[in-house]
Amino acid sequence: MQKKSCVAVILALVFSLGLALSAHAEPIVVKFSHVVAENTPKGKMANKFRDLVAEQMGDKVVVEVYPNSQLFNDNAVLEALLLGDVQLAAPALSKFQKYTDVLQLYDLPFLFKDMEAVECFQQGPFGKKMLKSMMDKGVLGLGYLHNGLKQLSANSPLRVPADAAGKKFRIMTSDVLAAQFEAVDAIPLKKPFSEVFTLLQTKAIDGQENTWSNIYSKKFYEVQPYITESNHGLLDYLVVTSAEFWNGLPEDVAAGLESALAEALEYGNAESFALSEEQKQMIIDSGRTEIIELTPEERALWVEAMKPVWDEFAPAIGQDNIDAAVACNK
Repeated sequence: MQKKSCVAVILALVFSLGLALSAHAEPIVVKFSHVVAENTPKGKMANKFRDLVAEQMGDKVVVEVYPNSQLFNDNAVLEALLLGDVQLAAPALSKFQKYTDVLQLYDLPFLFKDMEAVECFQQGPFGKKMLKSMMDKGVLGLGYLHNGLKQLSANSPLRVPADAAGKKFRIMTSDVLAAQFEAVDAIPLKKPFSEVFTLLQTKAIDGQENTWSNIYSKKFYEVQPYITESNHGLLDYLVVTSAEFWNGLPEDVAAGLESALAEALEYGNAESFALSEEQKQMIIDSGRTEIIELTPEERALWVEAMKPVWDEFAPAIGQDNIDAAVACNK
Protein backbone atom coordinates (compact mmCIF):
# COMPACT_ATOMS: atom_id res chain seq x y z
CA MET A 1 0.00 0.00 0.00
CA GLN A 2 2.86 2.30 0.90
CA LYS A 3 4.58 1.44 -2.39
CA LYS A 4 1.42 2.30 -4.35
CA SER A 5 1.16 5.57 -2.44
CA CYS A 6 4.72 6.53 -3.41
CA VAL A 7 4.04 5.72 -7.03
CA ALA A 8 0.90 7.82 -6.94
CA VAL A 9 2.82 10.77 -5.49
CA ILE A 10 5.53 10.45 -8.13
CA LEU A 11 2.95 10.25 -10.91
CA ALA A 12 1.20 13.32 -9.52
CA LEU A 13 4.47 15.23 -9.43
CA VAL A 14 5.31 14.20 -12.99
CA PHE A 15 1.83 15.24 -14.13
CA SER A 16 2.14 18.60 -12.39
CA LEU A 17 5.59 19.15 -13.86
CA GLY A 18 4.24 18.30 -17.29
CA LEU A 19 1.46 20.83 -16.88
CA ALA A 20 3.95 23.46 -15.74
CA LEU A 21 6.22 22.80 -18.70
CA SER A 22 3.25 22.84 -21.04
CA ALA A 23 2.06 26.15 -19.60
CA HIS A 24 5.58 27.57 -19.84
CA ALA A 25 5.77 26.52 -23.47
CA GLU A 26 2.69 28.52 -24.40
CA PRO A 27 3.80 31.50 -26.52
CA ILE A 28 3.03 35.06 -25.52
CA VAL A 29 0.53 36.38 -28.05
CA VAL A 30 0.89 40.02 -29.05
CA LYS A 31 -2.05 41.39 -31.01
CA PHE A 32 -1.08 44.43 -33.08
CA SER A 33 -4.11 46.40 -34.25
CA HIS A 34 -3.98 49.21 -36.81
CA VAL A 35 -6.36 50.96 -39.21
CA VAL A 36 -4.55 51.26 -42.53
CA ALA A 37 -3.81 48.99 -45.47
CA GLU A 38 -0.88 46.58 -45.51
CA ASN A 39 0.82 48.43 -48.38
CA THR A 40 1.23 51.64 -46.34
CA PRO A 41 4.32 52.48 -44.23
CA LYS A 42 2.46 51.42 -41.07
CA GLY A 43 1.18 48.21 -42.63
CA LYS A 44 4.64 47.28 -43.88
CA MET A 45 6.24 48.11 -40.54
CA ALA A 46 3.73 45.99 -38.59
CA ASN A 47 4.28 42.98 -40.85
CA LYS A 48 8.05 43.44 -40.65
CA PHE A 49 7.83 43.47 -36.86
CA ARG A 50 5.76 40.27 -36.90
CA ASP A 51 8.30 38.55 -39.14
CA LEU A 52 11.31 39.75 -37.14
CA VAL A 53 9.80 38.47 -33.90
CA ALA A 54 9.14 35.09 -35.52
CA GLU A 55 12.73 34.92 -36.78
CA GLN A 56 14.43 36.19 -33.65
CA MET A 57 12.25 34.88 -30.81
CA GLY A 58 11.03 31.56 -32.15
CA ASP A 59 8.11 30.10 -30.21
CA LYS A 60 8.39 32.51 -27.28
CA VAL A 61 6.21 35.21 -28.85
CA VAL A 62 3.65 35.22 -31.63
CA VAL A 63 2.69 38.58 -33.15
CA GLU A 64 -0.72 38.75 -34.82
CA VAL A 65 -1.30 41.79 -37.05
CA TYR A 66 -4.83 43.09 -37.69
CA PRO A 67 -4.87 45.85 -40.38
CA ASN A 68 -7.72 47.91 -41.83
CA SER A 69 -9.60 48.34 -38.51
CA GLN A 70 -10.35 44.60 -38.42
CA LEU A 71 -10.40 44.70 -34.62
CA PHE A 72 -10.67 48.34 -33.59
CA ASN A 73 -10.57 51.79 -35.09
CA ASP A 74 -8.16 54.35 -33.66
CA ASN A 75 -10.87 55.87 -31.47
CA ALA A 76 -11.42 52.58 -29.62
CA VAL A 77 -8.03 50.89 -29.72
CA LEU A 78 -6.46 52.69 -26.76
CA GLU A 79 -9.23 51.60 -24.44
CA ALA A 80 -8.88 48.07 -25.87
CA LEU A 81 -5.14 48.28 -25.17
CA LEU A 82 -5.72 49.17 -21.52
CA LEU A 83 -8.27 46.35 -21.21
CA GLY A 84 -5.78 43.84 -22.62
CA ASP A 85 -7.77 43.08 -25.77
CA VAL A 86 -4.75 44.09 -27.86
CA GLN A 87 -1.13 44.57 -26.86
CA LEU A 88 0.20 46.94 -29.51
CA ALA A 89 -1.35 49.75 -31.51
CA ALA A 90 -0.02 52.57 -33.65
CA PRO A 91 -2.59 55.37 -33.73
CA ALA A 92 -1.90 58.68 -35.37
CA LEU A 93 -0.39 61.16 -32.94
CA SER A 94 -3.65 63.11 -33.08
CA LYS A 95 -5.46 60.31 -31.27
CA PHE A 96 -3.81 60.81 -27.88
CA GLN A 97 -5.45 64.09 -26.97
CA LYS A 98 -7.40 62.76 -24.00
CA TYR A 99 -4.28 61.09 -22.60
CA THR A 100 -1.83 64.00 -22.83
CA ASP A 101 -1.67 67.58 -24.10
CA VAL A 102 1.93 67.62 -25.26
CA LEU A 103 1.47 65.34 -28.29
CA GLN A 104 -0.87 67.95 -29.77
CA LEU A 105 2.35 69.61 -30.91
CA TYR A 106 2.45 67.26 -33.91
CA ASP A 107 -0.87 68.62 -35.21
CA LEU A 108 0.23 72.25 -35.32
CA PRO A 109 -0.03 73.47 -38.94
CA PHE A 110 3.18 74.34 -40.82
CA LEU A 111 5.33 73.52 -37.76
CA PHE A 112 7.82 71.26 -39.54
CA LYS A 113 9.56 72.30 -42.74
CA ASP A 114 10.21 68.71 -43.86
CA MET A 115 10.59 65.15 -42.56
CA GLU A 116 14.21 65.77 -41.61
CA ALA A 117 12.99 68.35 -39.11
CA VAL A 118 10.45 65.85 -37.78
CA GLU A 119 13.16 63.21 -37.31
CA CYS A 120 15.41 65.76 -35.60
CA PHE A 121 12.74 66.59 -33.05
CA GLN A 122 11.48 63.07 -32.39
CA GLN A 123 14.96 61.65 -31.82
CA GLY A 124 15.97 64.60 -29.64
CA PRO A 125 15.38 64.97 -25.90
CA PHE A 126 11.99 66.67 -26.21
CA GLY A 127 10.59 64.06 -28.60
CA LYS A 128 11.90 61.13 -26.54
CA LYS A 129 10.47 62.58 -23.34
CA MET A 130 7.03 62.63 -24.98
CA LEU A 131 7.10 58.82 -25.29
CA LYS A 132 6.48 58.60 -21.55
CA SER A 133 4.00 61.45 -21.32
CA MET A 134 1.04 59.07 -20.85
CA MET A 135 2.48 56.73 -18.23
CA ASP A 136 0.09 58.10 -15.61
CA LYS A 137 -2.74 56.86 -17.84
CA GLY A 138 -1.15 53.43 -18.32
CA VAL A 139 0.01 54.00 -21.91
CA LEU A 140 3.68 53.68 -22.90
CA GLY A 141 5.09 54.99 -26.15
CA LEU A 142 7.66 52.68 -27.77
CA GLY A 143 8.62 54.63 -30.88
CA TYR A 144 7.56 56.95 -33.69
CA LEU A 145 6.64 55.85 -37.18
CA HIS A 146 6.57 58.27 -40.12
CA ASN A 147 3.84 58.46 -42.69
CA GLY A 148 4.66 61.91 -43.96
CA LEU A 149 3.37 65.38 -44.57
CA LYS A 150 -0.30 65.92 -45.31
CA GLN A 151 -1.98 67.25 -48.43
CA LEU A 152 -5.44 68.74 -48.87
CA SER A 153 -8.00 67.16 -51.19
CA ALA A 154 -11.39 68.57 -52.12
CA ASN A 155 -14.24 68.61 -54.62
CA SER A 156 -13.09 72.03 -55.84
CA PRO A 157 -9.64 73.63 -56.19
CA LEU A 158 -7.93 74.86 -53.04
CA ARG A 159 -5.34 77.52 -53.84
CA VAL A 160 -5.87 80.14 -51.14
CA PRO A 161 -7.49 79.91 -47.70
CA ALA A 162 -10.70 81.54 -48.94
CA ASP A 163 -11.25 78.51 -51.19
CA ALA A 164 -11.79 76.35 -48.09
CA ALA A 165 -14.42 78.59 -46.52
CA GLY A 166 -17.70 76.83 -45.78
CA LYS A 167 -16.44 73.42 -46.92
CA LYS A 168 -16.65 70.30 -44.73
CA PHE A 169 -13.34 68.52 -44.07
CA ARG A 170 -12.92 65.23 -42.28
CA ILE A 171 -10.37 65.39 -39.48
CA MET A 172 -9.06 63.04 -36.82
CA THR A 173 -10.19 63.55 -33.24
CA SER A 174 -8.03 66.58 -32.52
CA ASP A 175 -8.90 70.03 -31.24
CA VAL A 176 -5.80 71.41 -32.96
CA LEU A 177 -6.93 70.11 -36.35
CA ALA A 178 -10.40 71.51 -35.72
CA ALA A 179 -8.87 74.92 -34.95
CA GLN A 180 -6.68 74.64 -38.06
CA PHE A 181 -9.70 74.36 -40.37
CA GLU A 182 -11.75 76.88 -38.42
CA ALA A 183 -8.89 79.34 -38.99
CA VAL A 184 -9.74 79.26 -42.71
CA ASP A 185 -13.51 79.31 -42.07
CA ALA A 186 -13.93 75.65 -43.03
CA ILE A 187 -16.07 73.10 -41.14
CA PRO A 188 -14.08 70.29 -39.48
CA LEU A 189 -15.85 66.97 -38.89
CA LYS A 190 -14.29 64.30 -36.66
CA LYS A 191 -14.87 60.96 -38.40
CA PRO A 192 -13.18 57.53 -38.31
CA PHE A 193 -10.58 56.85 -41.00
CA SER A 194 -12.49 53.75 -42.14
CA GLU A 195 -15.48 55.93 -43.15
CA VAL A 196 -13.62 58.56 -45.18
CA PHE A 197 -13.91 56.99 -48.65
CA THR A 198 -17.68 56.59 -48.35
CA LEU A 199 -18.08 60.11 -46.97
CA LEU A 200 -16.14 61.49 -49.94
CA GLN A 201 -17.88 59.28 -52.47
CA THR A 202 -21.35 60.32 -51.27
CA LYS A 203 -20.23 63.96 -50.94
CA ALA A 204 -21.25 63.99 -47.29
CA ILE A 205 -17.97 65.87 -46.86
CA ASP A 206 -16.15 68.13 -49.30
CA GLY A 207 -12.58 67.14 -48.57
CA GLN A 208 -9.96 65.71 -46.25
CA GLU A 209 -6.28 65.93 -45.33
CA ASN A 210 -3.89 63.01 -45.64
CA THR A 211 -0.52 61.76 -46.81
CA TRP A 212 0.15 60.57 -50.35
CA SER A 213 0.30 56.93 -49.27
CA ASN A 214 -3.05 57.07 -47.48
CA ILE A 215 -4.69 58.97 -50.33
CA TYR A 216 -3.45 56.30 -52.74
CA SER A 217 -3.97 53.13 -50.69
CA LYS A 218 -7.51 54.11 -49.67
CA LYS A 219 -8.31 55.37 -53.19
CA PHE A 220 -9.38 58.83 -52.01
CA TYR A 221 -7.97 60.25 -55.24
CA GLU A 222 -10.65 58.37 -57.17
CA VAL A 223 -13.39 60.43 -55.51
CA GLN A 224 -11.55 63.74 -55.10
CA PRO A 225 -10.95 65.73 -58.30
CA TYR A 226 -8.38 68.07 -56.70
CA ILE A 227 -5.40 67.57 -54.39
CA THR A 228 -3.42 70.56 -53.18
CA GLU A 229 0.21 69.77 -52.38
CA SER A 230 0.22 71.79 -49.20
CA ASN A 231 2.56 69.83 -46.90
CA HIS A 232 0.76 71.73 -44.18
CA GLY A 233 0.85 69.18 -41.38
CA LEU A 234 2.33 65.93 -40.15
CA LEU A 235 0.76 62.50 -40.03
CA ASP A 236 2.97 60.27 -37.95
CA TYR A 237 2.12 57.44 -35.62
CA LEU A 238 3.13 56.40 -32.14
CA VAL A 239 3.54 52.70 -31.43
CA VAL A 240 2.11 52.17 -27.96
CA THR A 241 1.52 49.41 -25.48
CA SER A 242 -0.05 49.02 -22.08
CA ALA A 243 2.48 49.85 -19.38
CA GLU A 244 1.02 47.04 -17.30
CA PHE A 245 1.49 44.50 -20.10
CA TRP A 246 5.00 45.69 -20.97
CA ASN A 247 6.23 45.82 -17.39
CA GLY A 248 4.82 42.33 -16.79
CA LEU A 249 6.89 40.74 -19.56
CA PRO A 250 10.00 38.70 -18.75
CA GLU A 251 13.05 40.90 -19.22
CA ASP A 252 14.41 38.88 -22.14
CA VAL A 253 11.06 39.01 -23.94
CA ALA A 254 10.69 42.77 -23.48
CA ALA A 255 14.26 43.28 -24.71
CA GLY A 256 13.64 41.06 -27.74
CA LEU A 257 10.42 42.87 -28.65
CA GLU A 258 12.06 46.26 -28.20
CA SER A 259 14.94 45.28 -30.47
CA ALA A 260 12.64 43.88 -33.16
CA LEU A 261 10.42 46.96 -33.01
CA ALA A 262 13.40 49.32 -33.34
CA GLU A 263 14.48 47.45 -36.47
CA ALA A 264 10.93 47.42 -37.85
CA LEU A 265 10.51 51.16 -37.24
CA GLU A 266 13.79 51.90 -38.98
CA TYR A 267 12.58 49.84 -41.92
CA GLY A 268 9.15 51.49 -41.91
CA ASN A 269 10.58 54.98 -41.79
CA ALA A 270 12.97 54.21 -44.64
CA GLU A 271 10.03 52.91 -46.67
CA SER A 272 7.89 55.92 -45.89
CA PHE A 273 9.60 58.52 -48.08
CA ALA A 274 10.08 56.21 -51.07
CA LEU A 275 6.51 54.96 -50.87
CA SER A 276 5.15 58.49 -50.56
CA GLU A 277 6.94 59.65 -53.71
CA GLU A 278 6.04 56.48 -55.61
CA GLN A 279 2.35 56.63 -54.75
CA LYS A 280 2.17 60.35 -55.40
CA GLN A 281 3.36 59.57 -58.92
CA MET A 282 0.79 56.77 -59.24
CA ILE A 283 -1.95 59.25 -58.37
CA ILE A 284 -0.63 61.66 -61.02
CA ASP A 285 -0.38 58.85 -63.59
CA SER A 286 -3.95 57.76 -62.91
CA GLY A 287 -5.28 61.01 -64.34
CA ARG A 288 -8.17 60.80 -61.87
CA THR A 289 -7.32 64.00 -60.01
CA GLU A 290 -5.54 67.30 -60.58
CA ILE A 291 -2.51 68.06 -58.40
CA ILE A 292 -2.35 71.73 -57.47
CA GLU A 293 1.10 73.14 -56.65
CA LEU A 294 0.98 76.28 -54.55
CA THR A 295 3.08 79.29 -55.44
CA PRO A 296 5.22 80.69 -52.59
CA GLU A 297 2.75 83.58 -52.29
CA GLU A 298 -0.24 81.22 -52.04
CA ARG A 299 1.49 79.04 -49.47
CA ALA A 300 2.34 82.12 -47.40
CA LEU A 301 -1.37 82.94 -47.19
CA TRP A 302 -2.13 79.49 -45.72
CA VAL A 303 0.70 79.86 -43.20
CA GLU A 304 -0.50 83.31 -42.19
CA ALA A 305 -4.08 82.08 -41.73
CA MET A 306 -3.22 78.96 -39.72
CA LYS A 307 -0.20 79.95 -37.65
CA PRO A 308 -2.24 81.66 -34.88
CA VAL A 309 -3.26 78.13 -33.86
CA TRP A 310 0.25 77.79 -32.38
CA ASP A 311 -0.39 80.51 -29.81
CA GLU A 312 -3.82 79.11 -28.99
CA PHE A 313 -2.38 75.74 -27.94
CA ALA A 314 1.06 76.79 -26.65
CA PRO A 315 -0.04 76.83 -22.96
CA ALA A 316 -1.17 73.18 -23.19
CA ILE A 317 1.68 71.92 -25.37
CA GLY A 318 4.47 73.93 -23.81
CA GLN A 319 6.25 76.77 -25.58
CA ASP A 320 9.57 75.03 -24.93
CA ASN A 321 8.40 72.04 -26.98
CA ILE A 322 7.29 74.29 -29.84
CA ASP A 323 10.59 76.20 -29.77
CA ALA A 324 12.54 72.91 -29.89
CA ALA A 325 10.52 71.81 -32.92
CA VAL A 326 11.07 75.12 -34.74
CA ALA A 327 14.81 74.86 -34.01
CA CYS A 328 14.88 71.62 -36.03
CA ASN A 329 13.83 73.48 -39.21
CA LYS A 330 17.34 73.91 -40.58
